[in-house]
Amino acid sequence: MSRRCDLTGKGVQSGNLVSHSNRKTKRRFLPNLCNVTLESETLKRSVRLRISANALKSVDHRGGLDAFLAKARDEELSPVALDLKRQIAKAVAAAAAA
Repeated sequence: MSRRCDLTGKGVQSGNLVSHSNRKTKRRFLPNLCNVTLESETLKRSVRLRISANALKSVDHRGGLDAFLAKARDEELSPVALDLKRQIAKAVAAAAAA
């Protein structure tokens, strides 16, 4: 399982650990990933995702999972989230046509 957020695409970063004597050794900055279950109002079901804590705040700020995915760019979404975005768009189009 990769250490990458399903919604924002935030991943591992690298940098230097600097000691008191100013020696530099490589280190990794890991994203704060959480396993969460989010509710989709359009699909009327819950979805399990592995997202960062920052993405969870963004989902709440934008008004839910459906609104977040509607505004998100396709390049930064994982294949699972991209499939979910397509399902939501399909359900919205079907509801508008009916």
